[in-house]
Amino acid sequence: MNGMQLAILLIYSGLSINIVLQCGLGIKGIAESRNPPGISALIKMGIIFFSVVLLWFFFSRIVYSAIHGIFIYVLLFPVSSVVYDLFEYLVFRYMYKEKPEAETFVSFPGGITAVCVFLCVNLSNGFLETAVLSFGFTAGVFLVYLVIREVRRRAVLEVVPSFLRGKPLVLITMGLLSLVFSVVSILLFRMAGAQ
Repeated sequence: MNGMQLAILLIYSGLSINIVLQCGLGIKGIAESRNPPGISALIKMGIIFFSVVLLWFFFSRIVYSAIHGIFIYVLLFPVSSVVYDLFEYLVFRYMYKEKPEAETFVSFPGGITAVCVFLCVNLSNGFLETAVLSFGFTAGVFLVYLVIREVRRRAVLEVVPSFLRGKPLVLITMGLLSLVFSVVSILLFRMAGAQ
């Protein structure tokens, strides 16, 4: 895979994660979060990245050689959630030595990790592609948060009808982002040479 295809894959993965957020795996955290992301949230993004890469290796190289068929996808969600939760516990308990923030912009990281692993298992052929996809997924979550935060900031400064303030405006924005990101990610996916 050449550099241009890797760049397209990176942008595709960053945009396609918004579809996952629209499916309800993280929209609550984005819709309700008001604080800027702190170090705890960035650590959680790093945990998602490393969890996806590790789980891709586990499912595509180890489990897939032993188990074929749909059963691999049945295992994907619970194993992804357990691995993410274990990494989060270990990092915050032993390395960071603080409790994670109760409020972050990712409300269901185990679910997001499972969807990212599902896409990596089905799309990537090697470690480099998986690392690019995983980085794009985590950057996509962060991008959506920044866009929503800017919408909130602008809504305070400008005249917005009272019935649209707060969560309704955020949900409308997420819907529009999902439409735009879906179209662009499909175009980029086709440009990368996928069928």
